[in-house]
Amino acid sequence: MKPELLTALTVQRAHKTACACVTNLDTGQQILLFDGGETGDLPLSEAQKTAVHRRIKADKSGMEDGLFVRVYAPPPRMIVVGAVHIAQFLAPMAALAGFDVTVIDPREGFVRSTGWIGGAISSVKSLTAWPDEGMKEVKPDARTAIVTLTHDPKLDDPALSAALKSPAFYIGALGSKKTHAKRLQRLERDGFSADDLARINGPVGLAINAQSPAEIAVSIMAQVIENLRAEAA
Repeated sequence: MKPELLTALTVQRAHKTACACVTNLDTGQQILLFDGGETGDLPLSEAQKTAVHRRIKADKSGMEDGLFVRVYAPPPRMIVVGAVHIAQFLAPMAALAGFDVTVIDPREGFVRSTGWIGGAISSVKSLTAWPDEGMKEVKPDARTAIVTLTHDPKLDDPALSAALKSPAFYIGALGSKKTHAKRLQRLERDGFSADDLARINGPVGLAINAQSPAEIAVSIMAQVIENLRAEAA
């Protein structure tokens, strides 16, 4: 890799930005593509760039139109709002699936009582903060899934508001259809459009007739992965 591309790649990785280096194996020309920019001497058509960005989103290196695409992607992230019982299954499950997991809850007693603290899944982080403040700190990006689990509008609504203003690839909210309908009404009054609200998966998770907290966590995790890998299908 040429020095200028290596420097650009180092910057993108330092900012935890997904990107890809595309190489013409015959000529040695290369280009680095990342969200909002590119650098290098390899010309690509718009169709080729679209295909490369699809590979970036799918985190899938390989040959594309006679070119070698090497994807550099940070782990996907999951932000769980609510250190509740389901979170005790969902957070370690997401960590085992390769996600960088942060649980946000202002209730310190809930955070301290969770099963992941000091457990085998030490990579799960917790943030004792109100969701709107916590979201500002974690800065959700296009490789972030956000799941609200509290059933409390004082916690879920600010989190969903922040989520809808972010490029998060997945937004899910726990609750019945009736609860979700009331939630959408509140968010609509806050100025969100029908297209905005359609981003929220509610009730959260795939419809697998889940009953226990562990089964609900499985349904959520499956739906998150389904959305993450949608571009690769």
